[in-house]
Amino acid sequence: MLKFEFWSIFWAVFNTVLLFVLLRIFLFKPINKMKNERTRTIQDNLDSAEKAKAEAEELRQQYEDSISEAKEKANQIIMKAHEDAESERAAIIKKSQEEAEKIVSEADRTIENERKRVLRQAQSEIADLAIEAASKIIGENVDDEKNRRLVDKFLSEEEAKK
Repeated sequence: MLKFEFWSIFWAVFNTVLLFVLLRIFLFKPINKMKNERTRTIQDNLDSAEKAKAEAEELRQQYEDSISEAKEKANQIIMKAHEDAESERAAIIKKSQEEAEKIVSEADRTIENERKRVLRQAQSEIADLAIEAASKIIGENVDDEKNRRLVDKFLSEEEAKK
């Protein structure tokens, strides 16, 4: 049933080897070449993705540093504004106190001047009344200037006693 013929086996082996060589040349090489190119492309994509990830991480770190620096600057500006406001408040309070002291001082001077004026006026009226009373008592008109000096001297002595 089975018969082995040399030439049949030879041609079968020869055809198989020939098919293998032709497949290797025309099929396996292009497929391997495409596979290698695909592998290289995938590796390049992975490398570029890794590089992009590293760059993104670096940018994120820079942004975080920038944000941190901006927050620190904002805090410094706020603190300076608080210090300036406190300084301005202190200056306004000091100026207000100085103005208040000046107003009080001027009011004291005005009161003292008014008191002296009222006293002089009162002394003058008292002197006039005293001279008039003395004239009525004595019954004659005495020298106004001499009497006025006497009354003024008396009133000044009385004022000095107080």
